[in-house]
Amino acid sequence: MPVTYQSTVVKASLGDVWDRISNFHDLSWAPEVITKCEKIGDAGGGEVGAKRVLNDAFHETVTRVDAGEHVIEYSIDDGPSPVSANDVSNYLGVIKLKPVTMGDGDSTFVEWSSSWDSDSDDAVDFCHGIYVALLNGLRASF
Repeated sequence: MPVTYQSTVVKASLGDVWDRISNFHDLSWAPEVITKCEKIGDAGGGEVGAKRVLNDAFHETVTRVDAGEHVIEYSIDDGPSPVSANDVSNYLGVIKLKPVTMGDGDSTFVEWSSSWDSDSDDAVDFCHGIYVALLNGLRASF
C-alpha cells in the first residue's frame, strides 16, 4: 500500500487553521495550486459526504470530519493518472491538526497523509508534490 506523509507548522492558532481548512469546498487559501473548486451535491463543506471537483480533474468526497480532534478524511474517487480510478483504489487522505505548545505565540502542526491500493508507486511523488504545495499555500495564507 503506497503512502505519503507531509507536515508543516503554521503560525496561527489551532482554531484559525481549522476554520481555514475545514470547509471542503473552499481552497482559496491555495490559489497557486487550486485554480477551481467546484462543489458537487447538497452536503455542506464541513459534512461527511461533501463532494468537490478540483481543477476540473480531482473528484473527492469527505468520509470523516471530527471537529473535536481536528481531523478531516476524504477519498479521491477519480482523477488524472496516476490517481485515476483505473490506477488506484481505496484512496484515503487525512488532514490532522495539533496545537504547538512550545515557542512564541500560537502555532499549529498540520499533518497531511494519504494511502491507497495500487500495484504501482507512481502516485507517491505526484501526491507528495501536491500536498507540499498545498501546505506551503496554507502556511503562506496566514
